[in-house]
Amino acid sequence: MEIDKYILGLCKRALLSSNESGKYSASLKNKVLKSISNYIIDDTKKIISANNVDIDNALKKGLKDSMIDRLVLNEKRIASMKDGLAKIISIPDTLYKTSRGIKQKNGISVSQMRVPLGVIGMIYESRPNVTIDAAGLCIKSGNSVILRGGSESINSNKVLMNCIKKALKDHNINPYMVQLIETTDRRAIDKLLAMNSYIDVIIPRGGKGLIEKVMSSSKIPMIKHLDGNCHVYIDQKADLEMAYRISINSKTQRYGVCNAMETLLVHKKFSKKCLNKILKTYTESNVEIRGCKNIVKIYPKAKPAKQYDWSQEYLAPIISIKIVDSIDDAIEHIAKYGSLHTDAIISNDKESINKFQKLVNSSSVMINTSTRFADGFEYGLGAEIGISTDKLHARGPVGLDGLTNLKYVVTSKGKIRN
Repeated sequence: MEIDKYILGLCKRALLSSNESGKYSASLKNKVLKSISNYIIDDTKKIISANNVDIDNALKKGLKDSMIDRLVLNEKRIASMKDGLAKIISIPDTLYKTSRGIKQKNGISVSQMRVPLGVIGMIYESRPNVTIDAAGLCIKSGNSVILRGGSESINSNKVLMNCIKKALKDHNINPYMVQLIETTDRRAIDKLLAMNSYIDVIIPRGGKGLIEKVMSSSKIPMIKHLDGNCHVYIDQKADLEMAYRISINSKTQRYGVCNAMETLLVHKKFSKKCLNKILKTYTESNVEIRGCKNIVKIYPKAKPAKQYDWSQEYLAPIISIKIVDSIDDAIEHIAKYGSLHTDAIISNDKESINKFQKLVNSSSVMINTSTRFADGFEYGLGAEIGISTDKLHARGPVGLDGLTNLKYVVTSKGKIRN
């Protein structure tokens, strides 16, 4: 395969498709999403069979357990993809909706209209469910998208793309509205990143290596999904049962995900009895504890934390834990080592909660809530194309609105500027 010619062809077709993709009615787009949903359920056995091939190959290559976990598609996860599409269908289409015009003193009326971004390039690792989530969100938001999943999920992605293509064809939608790069040749990514004349936005979703490559190799604007070094801070006035349940759930409900807690910060005056209960439960769950000297002192089973532990996204049954002197120390620690993804406070003190939510500048701040809820589906977005840790345009789980932008619409009765 001639990579340059192949990628250029995809980009040209995507650009032409984007001229049409914003014109489809909400009703038609919802019908396409419903068809995709039906096809992935009808083809469940085919999807799982292809996914098993990917899993076998991944095991032979010695991929990490967290990567394997993200790669797996089973009946439950396929049903979850269907639920995500159903939620996207249920969300009102805001495309081309115009805000109420505000009359200015100069006689012009100014409003804003929501419009598609255009052509999106999506590069992601492991999770084949992203293929369906991204396609669904891009179709509903009126964008054309080129998908490049990881080589480890190529067989799963091809079967899922077949479901998407059949649905587009059924409703006479331009088939190039959603395209998959079907080669695992890494040169395809390099070529895609150079297509700034065709692609409006690149969305990289994966590890630090992928993000750094995209940032250094491309001039295309990005919505970045960086690592999730998520924190939970237990305040001195935290409810004990709440502190226990949230700190356990945030870490152990699932390890290989970006919204799993990696560092637990505990106020020095918090109940030592409850803290010991938390630590014991981690040990019983086979979670390796890497603690500050005070944690090691009260819980000898903990290993001493190294400096680099505080900035790690483990994506594994490992946790770093630190006792802090105050909420200010906790906020300072998060600012220094956090990744602006998701951070939580457990407290019954309004002043502490107010300070935390104002000064912790992450894309999601959780109040007495597990970090595991930092997710597009859980936020009512239907799905997410990624969780943006950027400070511009979209932040947090990126759903339909995050894949659109606003333009000004100015009207008057023939006004000219003096």
